[in-house]
Amino acid sequence: MIDSQLRPQGVSDPAVLQAMATVPREQFVPDHSRPLAYVDRAVAIGPGRFLVAPTVVGQLLTQMAPKGGQRALVVGAGSGYSAALLEAMGLEVVAVESAPDLAGKARELGIAVIGCPLEAGHREGAPYEQILIDGAVELIPDAIIAQLADGGRLGAALVDRGITRLIVGRKSGGAFGYLSIGDAGVPALPGFTRPKAFTF
Repeated sequence: MIDSQLRPQGVSDPAVLQAMATVPREQFVPDHSRPLAYVDRAVAIGPGRFLVAPTVVGQLLTQMAPKGGQRALVVGAGSGYSAALLEAMGLEVVAVESAPDLAGKARELGIAVIGCPLEAGHREGAPYEQILIDGAVELIPDAIIAQLADGGRLGAALVDRGITRLIVGRKSGGAFGYLSIGDAGVPALPGFTRPKAFTF
C-alpha cells in the first residue's frame, strides 16, 4: 500500500506514512471485507457508511500536516481508522460518531468515541488544531468551523456541483478559506446535505 498506492499519489509526510504502515487497516473493516482492506477504494463498514480509500485519507493528512501534541477532532469516525492514525501520530483525538454500531466497534478497537450528531462536532473539546471530516459532505457547518483553532487546519471531501474535491482549509483571524488538492471518489457522510434552493 505504501509504495504502490500512497507515495505515487503524493502521500509524502513521513509521519503519515509511518502511521499508515503500522495501524492495521484490516481491523477496522468487517471480517468478510478484510481481503479488500488494502485495495485503494472505499470499503463498506455499515449501512450507508464506508472506510474511505487509503490514498484519500493519506492525501488529506499529508496536506493537513498534523503534529504530535495537537488536538484533533474526527467527524464521522466510523470504526475508528482515521482516529487511530492520528493517535499513532501522537495527537490527542476526539472522535464523534452518530451510528451506535460503528461507535461500538471503534471502542472495541480502543478508540474513545463520543456518540452525537456528526454535523454538531464536539464543542466541549474545542478548539482543535486539526479537524478531519471523514467522508464527503455538501457543506461544512459553521458549528464545526467555529471549533477550529485560529491557524488550525480542516480536511474534508467537499461535493461541489456533483464533483467531489479533497480540500484542506485554514482558519485565520476568524476567517476560513480552503484550497482544493484534487478530485476523488468519496462516499457521503449523513447529515451534511446542502438545503435545496427554492425555485418557482
